[in-house]
Amino acid sequence: MCGIVGLLVRDQGLEQDLGRYFTTMLEEMTARGPDSAGLAIYDRGVPAQALRWSLRSDAPTIDWSSVQAAVDTATGATSSIEEIGNIAFLVTSAGEEVVSQALLGTPDHQLTIVGVGKAIHLIKDVGLPRDICERYRVPQMSGYLALGHTRMATESAITTDGAHPFSPANDLALVHNGSFSNHASIRRTLADSGVNCVTDNDTEVAAQFIGYRMTLGDDLEEAMRHVLKEFDGFFTLVVTTDHQFSVVRDAFACKPMVIAERPEYIAVASEYHALASLPDIEGARIFEPQPEEIHTWTV
Repeated sequence: MCGIVGLLVRDQGLEQDLGRYFTTMLEEMTARGPDSAGLAIYDRGVPAQALRWSLRSDAPTIDWSSVQAAVDTATGATSSIEEIGNIAFLVTSAGEEVVSQALLGTPDHQLTIVGVGKAIHLIKDVGLPRDICERYRVPQMSGYLALGHTRMATESAITTDGAHPFSPANDLALVHNGSFSNHASIRRTLADSGVNCVTDNDTEVAAQFIGYRMTLGDDLEEAMRHVLKEFDGFFTLVVTTDHQFSVVRDAFACKPMVIAERPEYIAVASEYHALASLPDIEGARIFEPQPEEIHTWTV
């Protein structure tokens, strides 16, 4: 059992409050996932031609200025960096390959590249959702789209790497409630195509599969349809990009999902009480997606 929440803001006047609304939603899912939590928040703050790198350090202490200096030296470009304890967000216009090599070329920093994109912040950690949101100042964050997950681990270890969302491609994030019975065979098929999973988590297999389908030319909704064809199990998936937000349930639809639609926002959650604090929720269209019914909204 895990908890999922998502919020797409259609009214730009609400963007400054996205983090505050989203934090309340995620905290409401604590009972469904007290082991770890993660979130992706998308904003418009990255300059054109630049990317934001979401980073985590597992070192006892980390000097993020030295990480920034190493990237700038390797790339010849000037970056900016926002530090929050053991995580940081580096923004640079330098090429992805050289930035990645610079970041991972200093083992003492024990860095993990959690996500990359022109809009995404990606944060994952072990612990209660409230503590994670406070630790990383989520209530103060602004943006137009947020996706979150609270995890109750069942098929793999409780680790930061095992927390959702998984992000196999730029600005792509996926969260999952349920389990896949055939993830091992799909993992092998992906490996044969040159796509390798980093963790033993079944959710990562779905994320890598969708990322791979999109490299073949699928849009997000087409990739989700291939998930329904190829994956066995009981699941609800929510997937975001910098411009799309998509929800699907399996053929049995036994994993809960509630959707609220208003002109100002689209919100989803595993349980309605996570939506109850949203503005004017009583006037929203509230419904549950039907089995194998894909709902996709465009930013």
